[in-house]
Amino acid sequence: MKIDFNHMLQASIGEHGISGQEIEVMAARVPQVHKNMCDKKDAMAWRNLPYNQSSVVEEINKEAKRINDHFENFVVLGIGGSALGSKALFTGVKHLKYNELSREKRGGVRFYVVDNVDPDGINALFDVIDVKKTCFHVITKSGNTVETMSQFMIVLDKLQKEMGDHFKDNIVLTTDKESGILKKISNQYGFKTFTVPDGVGGRFSVLCPVGLLSAAVLNIDINELFAGAKEMDAACTKESLWENPAYMYALLYCTAMNKGVNISVMMPYADGLLNMAEWYAQLWAESLGKRYGNDGSIVNKGQTPVRALGVTDQHSQIQLYAEGPFDKIISFIDVENFHTQLKIPQAPIDMLDAAYLQGQTVNKLIASEMRATEYAVTQAGKMNMRITLPEMNVKEIGALFFFLEMATAAAGEFLDINAFDQPGVEAGKIATFALMGREGYEEKAAELSKASGKDDQFIYTV
Repeated sequence: MKIDFNHMLQASIGEHGISGQEIEVMAARVPQVHKNMCDKKDAMAWRNLPYNQSSVVEEINKEAKRINDHFENFVVLGIGGSALGSKALFTGVKHLKYNELSREKRGGVRFYVVDNVDPDGINALFDVIDVKKTCFHVITKSGNTVETMSQFMIVLDKLQKEMGDHFKDNIVLTTDKESGILKKISNQYGFKTFTVPDGVGGRFSVLCPVGLLSAAVLNIDINELFAGAKEMDAACTKESLWENPAYMYALLYCTAMNKGVNISVMMPYADGLLNMAEWYAQLWAESLGKRYGNDGSIVNKGQTPVRALGVTDQHSQIQLYAEGPFDKIISFIDVENFHTQLKIPQAPIDMLDAAYLQGQTVNKLIASEMRATEYAVTQAGKMNMRITLPEMNVKEIGALFFFLEMATAAAGEFLDINAFDQPGVEAGKIATFALMGREGYEEKAAELSKASGKDDQFIYTV
């Protein structure tokens, strides 16, 4: 993997880039950032996941074999970090039309993720699966996630109607090892259960059972996934800024934030990496979007992540990126070697203006479009960088996950914020509990009922 920061710099893009002096000033903080990263390593339990799960992986592989031997479908019920990592793994590694392939070509069950409570979306799934032949993986660390628990209740109702009380094998739970509603349910009914390790937040959980059961069911080599993470860990724990790509990423992005660059665009040039950009959006936003600094002062830090897809969004977003405000960093991700080499044939009709394409490959075209777009935004003086994967395989995906996690954690240290809580999310959860009538939230419900009304003159009914 290559991580190229050149187009973040004034030397490359001009006045709106980062100067050598700005790097030097921020680099003075690296020793303290490194010390904090070392001192807090045990608290960042996700950093140990590639090393300490051999027995868990053995159990996961056994469960995955049972699922593939006895079911036709595997459905993840979750939201946020409980779903996005599995989706990124799925599309990053597997065939892009995986569920449409025959069982023989897939080598296992069909795979679905339900990560919303859109009633039409949930019902659509039941139109294409037989619940009796489906294993559902219910993921919520707290056991209190209202969306996941509502999904779970709907699934249980359908299973009971179809199977009576013989549905235990259709359910796998992943939750906290000791507390929460889901753990109580597990204890009472004896569902197969995996644990989210202490110190592993949802957005950092893809390399624990939250994502690993999906990986195993999809016949993704977990050891290769860990191997990529371990190689990246070795690079991202070095003290020197000039040897540690995660520190350089964090330093440059935090410097840019301090200059008012408040949008981070991730733009992969591969359909299979779009869900990686979705996962990154949660990782970056939820980790760094904080009102308070570590000293309790109001700082309102953060950078808005945006996902784009090359080349699709060259025809929808690049006009803004090239000629709009200087408030974005564009992170391109390209792939040197796709699984497919696809040649553009000679057209059976006269196509003079497109004749230059004949005999070339779509592979060359997508690479050319990425480089052309990179050139255009660089010429426009807009900050951008590039991550290049030699190919999309399990090891490289594991490395990319770990790199972005380490860069996010380091950015939290540069910004002097807590990158591992999410009080803004919790506030919304509490309000939802109140609105849905959960016991114990009556005071919040009363508060919401007294919320100031809206001015009718600004509401249009057509």
